[in-house]
Amino acid sequence: MATPADVRRELASLADPVRAARSSRFLRLGPGGYGEGDRAIGVSVPEQRRVAARYWRDLSLTGTAELLTSDVHEERLTALFILVRTFARGDEEERGRVVRLLLDNTDHINNWDLVDSSAPYILGPWLIDKDRSVLDRLASSDLVWDRRIAIMATFAFIRVGDFDWTFRLGERLLHDPHDLVRKAVGWMLREVGNRDRAAEEEFLARHHRVMPRVMLRYAIEKFEPQRRREYLSGLG
Repeated sequence: MATPADVRRELASLADPVRAARSSRFLRLGPGGYGEGDRAIGVSVPEQRRVAARYWRDLSLTGTAELLTSDVHEERLTALFILVRTFARGDEEERGRVVRLLLDNTDHINNWDLVDSSAPYILGPWLIDKDRSVLDRLASSDLVWDRRIAIMATFAFIRVGDFDWTFRLGERLLHDPHDLVRKAVGWMLREVGNRDRAAEEEFLARHHRVMPRVMLRYAIEKFEPQRRREYLSGLG
């Protein structure tokens, strides 16, 4: 049976101080950043995925949870990659345990890459045929990462042509104070538009004049230049 120490040692062997410095800036891990308090050791995402692929079968959920509470960013992201694999290959009982572990540790899923690597692949798929009220709770949280988790989880619904919760949470988070939530809402609206442009534009017709600029820009990124100009000038 693998242990968290095994994963830590392998990640440490792949550490790169130059990449760590770059990751710290990119993920805002420094003083005053939204990731303050974490530290990066400089392991690339592909390398972390390879480590997760080697250990996911042999590391218990308890061991994975230990990694998820680490102060090392790459250890937490690798833990989430392990959980994604466990969820995808597990039966209903095991998938439920993975979801509970995720929801019990949202305070450790505390950067945009951690949210985006887990919520659309664990929480979203779990909720496709279940009660989704947990998303309302997350969207009402004071924790920015909970709110981003809520909207990003709807990516799984979008993939199967179900847009209702993206629009529901998009309205709720329309005036969210945090840039990372605004960008996520715009991104999910864009994903709706990639599949059903008319559905996205119906939402935009009601809200684009009051949407934060960054949210609107993300939402209309794939539109034709003239159409983008119309929305940005308030004429959409």
